[in-house]
Formats: sequence, C-alpha cells, structure tokens
Amino acid sequence: MAIQWFPGHMHLTRKAITERVKEIDVVIEVLDARLPGSSANPLLAGMTGHKPTLKILNKQDMADPARTQQWLAHYNAQPGTRAIALQASNAAAVAPLAAACHELAPGRGGLAKPMRVLICGVPNVGKSTLINALSNKRHAKTGDEAGVTKMEQRITLADDFYLYDTPGLLWPRIIVRQSGFLLAASGAIGRNAFDEEEVALELLDILRQDYPGQVQARYKLEGVAAMKDEEVLEAIGRKRGALLGKGKINTQKVAEIVLTEYRGAILGRITLETPEQFALWLAQGQELDAERLAKKEARETAKGKGRGKGKIAP
Repeated sequence: MAIQWFPGHMHLTRKAITERVKEIDVVIEVLDARLPGSSANPLLAGMTGHKPTLKILNKQDMADPARTQQWLAHYNAQPGTRAIALQASNAAAVAPLAAACHELAPGRGGLAKPMRVLICGVPNVGKSTLINALSNKRHAKTGDEAGVTKMEQRITLADDFYLYDTPGLLWPRIIVRQSGFLLAASGAIGRNAFDEEEVALELLDILRQDYPGQVQARYKLEGVAAMKDEEVLEAIGRKRGALLGKGKINTQKVAEIVLTEYRGAILGRITLETPEQFALWLAQGQELDAERLAKKEARETAKGKGRGKGKIAP
C-alpha cells in the first residue's frame, strides 16, 4: 500500500511558497543525500517558476560517497541548477553557500538589490540545522522528527542577504511507491502515517541487495543477499533477542531497531537509490497514476450519463 502524508499545515506552506517566490532570487532545496530523488519535491519547479536552484544534498556523511557523486552529476547537468553535498552541522562546509547563491543570481547584491533566498525541503531533512550553521545563530528549531518548523521565518544573513525558511513540505500525492517508503524510513513522514514493520521490510529489501555486507556485519548474519526480507527481519530478531512467548519474533520491535539504526547511520553509509533507479520508479509511477486518472474519469463520465438518463426531455 502506498504511503501518503500531507497534513493541513502543508496546504498553507504550499500557498506561502507560491506567494513568496514572486520576489525570490534563488531557491535552496535541501535534499537527503541518502535518497536525493525521493526527497526532491516534484511540485517545486512549478511553484518556484524555474528560479535558479541550489540543491543541497545534506547528510552526506551518512550517504554512500560513490552514489552521492552520481547524484551530484545528475543535478549539476540540469539547467539553472547547482548541486552541493555537505553535512549541515559543519559550519565550514556551509559557509560557501552564500557565494554559490550569488553565482546563480549574479545581478543581486548590495542594499539596492539584496539577495533574497527561499530555503525549502521535505520534513526532517536538516533545513533548520543548515540555517543555524549559515547564520551562526540558533534561529530555527531542530529535531529528529517530521514537522518541527511550523511557520515561515525571515533570517537576515547580511545587510543585503535575506533567507526565508519554510516548513517542511511534501506533495499531496506521492505517485512513486518506493519514495513513500524511503521517505518514511528516513523520518520525513509522520509515524502515524505508516506501518513501521512494512517500511522496515521495504528497507531491508534494498539493503540485502545493495549493502548485504553491512547488514551481515552489523547483525552477525550470513547469506543475507539470498534471504527473503521477512527472513532477514526474523534473523535480526533472533540475534537481538526480540522474542515473544514460545520463541515467536517480536517483529514490531525488530522493525524499530532496523529503522533507528538506519536513521542513525549505524549500519554504515548508505544511499537507497541511484539516478537510474529513481528514473525507472518515476516512469512506472507516472504510468500507474495515468491509469488511475483514466479510470476515475471513466467512472465520472459513466455517472454523468446515468444521471442524464433520468431526466425528462423538455
């Protein structure tokens, strides 16, 4: 089952971005370096009017370095876009971002034409940490759960440089099934919107194929790549002593262990998708969504004809 999460305040955030972007020079989109495609908002290009964009692949210290380079090449090949990978809490790594914004909008600067930058991203991606590092102050609340920032803030980085922070924003319908699970695994989606065991199984499906050695080393297992997802989950449960009565595995507890250790990078540096994989997932999602819309339109057309038959001709 696909995961969806679009609480009420996100409607307001979407409207706020649409209004604010009219006076914005550069958009900073903060992505999760562990899922750079799934954490990119597909609505953003439409909302921002194709403004110059700086894509920040945050949490690079938790991501697979080789795959991070693939994603940087992917985004840097897009027009009007620059991509940088960093760790938002590292002030030295964050310092060059202001110069990068000026490169994207060279006509801005000085009191007469101050630089105006909008920063956005999915929940729990590290926007607030990035803002605090940029400003050397604690302007924004930070936390390890989705939805910490609730309202727009304007932060003055210099007399001629304004930064507008927005709450974490998803999109009303996540059509890429895999993205819903990856966003949930990363902590970008509220816990009440998904089943942790189901998400952990989806995560293990990727890990056992792409990073079997890291799973084996962490949980002292063998032959992970050849096992089914459920078998891996149960094997971890036995190793960790997550048992119920009569030797039954407490799969909920194991799911929580796996998700917590992935989010904390205890399993190692992991990136859950490549540009090629995400492109394939997106194409499949778009095809399925087109089929869904066609069926919906057909049902509505049939209902309309049904109502018309009951009418008496004048």
